[in-house]
Amino acid sequence: MKELSLNILDITKNSTAARATDITISLVTDAKGILTLTISDNGCGMDEETIKRVSDPFYTTRTTRKVGLGIPLLRLAAEQTGGNVKIESTTDENCHGTKITATFDTTHIDFCPVGDIVSSICVLISGNPEVDFVFIDETPERCVSLDTKELRAVLGDVSLAEYEVIKWIEEYLKSQYNQE
Repeated sequence: MKELSLNILDITKNSTAARATDITISLVTDAKGILTLTISDNGCGMDEETIKRVSDPFYTTRTTRKVGLGIPLLRLAAEQTGGNVKIESTTDENCHGTKITATFDTTHIDFCPVGDIVSSICVLISGNPEVDFVFIDETPERCVSLDTKELRAVLGDVSLAEYEVIKWIEEYLKSQYNQE
């Protein structure tokens, strides 16, 4: 994938397919240019065998196609910059979910741009209005964040998928980025 935001969209779509109700997407870039992407959820989780196999592009749990490229492409993008991908998951009845952490050297020539992260977040929220999302994009210069639980507290019964709500979310995130 040419943009990290598309990887995020794909990986997070797996979280919603795993029946996650809480998803956190975090991008933290340190002063040295190391970007740590973390996507964590409270979905059904993966067993040890599945965790081992998800990096294989010819493994997928989907029945609509025979390949699963999300994790392999994320791993490739990270490793091309000298980074890596770590997957933690549990299927325990009381505490289940998955956490994917990828690191990238943003100063490396092979680092792909983050891309249109605002649109990716808006697509995820509008397509999954019942899911609570926390989004954080932090650098030494700024912190952009959104928590849909806070929006729900204000909006009450109004769906997060409503056009006006999504447009507000888009403008809210863009305004935080424009403060740089």
